[in-house]
Amino acid sequence: MRKLAAVGAAVVLLTGCAAPETTTVTVLAAASLTDALDEAAADFEAANPGIVISVSYGGSSALAEQIVSGAPADVFFSADERTMQTVIEAGLAADPEVLLGNTLQLVVPAGNPGEVTGLADLADPSLVVALCDPSVPCGAAAVSVLKLADVAASIDTFEDDVRAVLTKVALGEVDAALVYRSDVLAAGDAVEGIDVPLAGQVVNRYPIALLVDAPNPDAARQFIAYLTSDEGREVFRRAGFLAP
Repeated sequence: MRKLAAVGAAVVLLTGCAAPETTTVTVLAAASLTDALDEAAADFEAANPGIVISVSYGGSSALAEQIVSGAPADVFFSADERTMQTVIEAGLAADPEVLLGNTLQLVVPAGNPGEVTGLADLADPSLVVALCDPSVPCGAAAVSVLKLADVAASIDTFEDDVRAVLTKVALGEVDAALVYRSDVLAAGDAVEGIDVPLAGQVVNRYPIALLVDAPNPDAARQFIAYLTSDEGREVFRRAGFLAP
């Protein structure tokens, strides 16, 4: 009898030590959100130990295509409203909330070896210039700013998302590019930012939405509520994003 009691006590002990179940919230988010959203997710997880935030970053248009094609996810955080609209029209998201704004800056490698001073320099064929592909929000914004400035840029490479562009600049592979102001701040001393006077006329607005087929909608709503709270917004403000 003592042996059976001991076995029973061991079973209870093992059961009591079992790791608590966790819920994973899958987020598809614009590449420009990487650093700030990682910080916000870590803060949220610390306050909600039963929830894990898993974020996949990329160009907003590519992420929207994944959602429309059936990729399982709970939340979509896009870098512009146009891209979010494609997901809404597919019946896969509703009631997005615009959370952030962002504008473009010229960015050059540390030391500015190409001696770039403004948008007009992007027309110089002797410089190596990168832009986001026009199909993604940062590329569409760049096209709009260049059109406003009446600059016919000499583009050497188009990249799939803004972080790919930023990496080329930081590595010195290109002389100049247009990226978001928040990305310039994220890169630190590896790059230098140059203000674009017309950038304020082209503001990208970032909507976030719960997806209709979200596997974990309750936890996803909690995460969205945190991001839209004053505490969550402060993380993005520090990273260089604007109020919407």
